[in-house]
Amino acid sequence: MSYILFYASNIQPDAVSYTMNEDTSKYCIQVLRHERGDQVWLTDGKGHKFVTEITDDNRKKCVVKVLSCEMVPPPVCAHRLAISFTKNASRIEWLLEKATEIGIQTIIPLVSQRTEKEKIKAERLHNILVSAMLQSQQFYLPDLQEPQAFDRLVKQNRDAQKLIAHCLPEEKRDMLQVMEPGKDTIILIGPEGDFTPDEIKWALDHGFEPVSLGNTRLRTETAGLVAVTIMQLKANS
Repeated sequence: MSYILFYASNIQPDAVSYTMNEDTSKYCIQVLRHERGDQVWLTDGKGHKFVTEITDDNRKKCVVKVLSCEMVPPPVCAHRLAISFTKNASRIEWLLEKATEIGIQTIIPLVSQRTEKEKIKAERLHNILVSAMLQSQQFYLPDLQEPQAFDRLVKQNRDAQKLIAHCLPEEKRDMLQVMEPGKDTIILIGPEGDFTPDEIKWALDHGFEPVSLGNTRLRTETAGLVAVTIMQLKANS
C-alpha cells in the first residue's frame, strides 16, 4: 500500500517526531483532509523514507510521529544531463519535471556559445523538482547544479561515459546502442541552433562520443527528455 509522500528537507534520520512547515501542513490537512491517526510518508530527498503518523492535525503546524525510517537504495549508476536552457522558461520547466519523474539524478545548465539563457531561477526550479519527485514517489531529489561553461565541463569529466548529441551531418551511433548499462554517463544537449562546430570538435577531442537521438530533428527540451528516457531504459536493462 502506498501513501501520499511529503518533502521534509531538514528532517534527521534519527528523528522521533517532525513538524511540517505551513505550506506542507496546509496541503496535508486542508487540501488532502488528513487527520490525527493517519499515516503519511516523508522524505528528505536524500534517500530516506519515513513512515509517520499524524499526532497533531494543525493546518499550520502539522506534527507527525516517526514510526520507521529506512534508506532506499540509490541508483546503481549516476546519469547526468547537461543541457543548454532555452529562452522559453516554460519549456525547460516542463523538461525538468518530466526528467525528474523518469529518474534523472543530475541536471547541469550548460552555457555554450549559442545559449540564450545563462541565468536560472534556482528556487522556482527547485520547487518543480520537489513536486515531480513527490508525484512520482521517489526518494532522491535530482541535483540541479549551477550553470557551467561548455569548455570547462568538457574538461572536467574523465571517468564517465561521455556522449554528445548534435545535428551536424556526420557519422553518429544511436544512443540506445552506445550506452553501457551500469556505467556513469553524461550527455551534452545543445541550445536552439545546436553546438558550434568548434565546440563539437572540442568535445570529441576530449573523449565525447557523438550520438543520435533518432531520425528527426528535436527541440532542445525534447532531445533532453529522449536522452533521459534512454538512460533510464539502460539503467533497468
